[in-house]
Amino acid sequence: MNFALDPAAPEDSASGLLAVPYCGVRSPLVERLDALVGGRLGLLAGDASAEPGRIAILNVAGGDGVAASRVALVGVGPGGDIDPAAVRTGAAAAARAGRGFGGSLAWAFDPDLRFAPEGQVRAAVEGAVIGSYEPGRRKSGPRGPELQELAVVGAPEGLQEVARRAEVVARWTNRARDLVDGPPNEVTPAGMARVAHELLDPVGVSVDALGGDQIEALGLSALAAVGRGSANDARLIVLRTGSGEPALGLVGKSVTFDSGGYFLKPQGDIVKQKADMGGGAAVIGAVGAIAELGLPVPVLGVLPAAENMIDGAAFRPGDVLKTAAGLTVEITNPDAEGRLILADGLWYARREGARRLVDVATLTGAIRGALGDRYIGVFANDDSWRGEVVAAGDAAGDDAWPMPLHPRYGRLLESSLADLKNTSGRSFGYPIFAAAFLERFVDGVPWAHLDIHSTAFLDDDRDEFTRGATGAGVRLLVELASRLAADQPGR
Repeated sequence: MNFALDPAAPEDSASGLLAVPYCGVRSPLVERLDALVGGRLGLLAGDASAEPGRIAILNVAGGDGVAASRVALVGVGPGGDIDPAAVRTGAAAAARAGRGFGGSLAWAFDPDLRFAPEGQVRAAVEGAVIGSYEPGRRKSGPRGPELQELAVVGAPEGLQEVARRAEVVARWTNRARDLVDGPPNEVTPAGMARVAHELLDPVGVSVDALGGDQIEALGLSALAAVGRGSANDARLIVLRTGSGEPALGLVGKSVTFDSGGYFLKPQGDIVKQKADMGGGAAVIGAVGAIAELGLPVPVLGVLPAAENMIDGAAFRPGDVLKTAAGLTVEITNPDAEGRLILADGLWYARREGARRLVDVATLTGAIRGALGDRYIGVFANDDSWRGEVVAAGDAAGDDAWPMPLHPRYGRLLESSLADLKNTSGRSFGYPIFAAAFLERFVDGVPWAHLDIHSTAFLDDDRDEFTRGATGAGVRLLVELASRLAADQPGR
């Protein structure tokens, strides 16, 4: 998709659809455009709504002083309640409408919105790019219309870098979505490694995919055990940007399909389990964006990738596994496999010298009961680091919420047979127990755990996203890396 930030007046944009933000009142921009179309936009306002994402469209056929074929009033929130989420939602809806109108969309910058120019441009670009996502690329028939051109028109000079950054981050968010939406017969551990190469080689990211013998030689026995029940061998996919000791280690859970193992998932749940590699997809998307933006911060990405399947070699309830960190784990639930492969992934990131850690995982269904489908749950062993992660998510549109991690939860994971067990056996606190398990493998390094189970894959349309994959975590991680880069000495 071609993208531009155009300082020309909105009425001069010869696009298929000119989208004008609407907050329930006639702004000077709406008044000016209305005059150019003979008052017909004012009549359209009777069908318009300030509700974010609502659209009313007027055909103008490139006449009456407006170069576009159509003008749309797009809801971005009532009155002064304008925020980035509302603008993203409106721009996404406009992008979906624009696909059918010649494939070109111009979003009119409105200087009279009570919203900072940088924020308005960033939200409009992100929303339009995310809204243009089309998951049906594997259909055999003719593809539906796609958005070919996007411009933000009438914006002030000096915001090109803001717009470019927003487009890059949103585009990599869509690439993560495409991975999560992908079929599990293609997105196997080896398939995920192949896609990582295809996406990341062009932006200069080093990609290594370690296979069976290398995994065993490194002592990644938990990862090996989880993948042993599948015909598709496990991989440890390692991504590197920059040089020197990594300032940030990102570990993404990459269970490319999760049957639940010998605790087989019910039918209503198992059909969604291709999305259990959403954490790994988020790390690929974030590392790609960090590299393309040229952020001067060395980043290490670690993706332990496996299928949790059932055959005679699959790990069982009652097994005791030895992790790469040397800790032994009694398996009380083979459907709690994500924390096992993350344990080995975190150990590897520490081994490679990562000074700060973030793991991203579709780890517990119970996080949905706590936070719904909007917030990422953030656990950490360091209050300051947790605060930085939450702030980055909130600023980037990946809304995050701080979650507790008390020592009592760790004690409830003690096993009589091994160093710890992979579930507590309690009927409460599942997300906290999972985080407490992971904390045992970070060795005091500042670490945060992002539970994205409720946000990575949506059952219904929400905000700028349609049903399906969201790329949850990409925007948060890029914002976090940006802030770390800005804090480096000499900058």
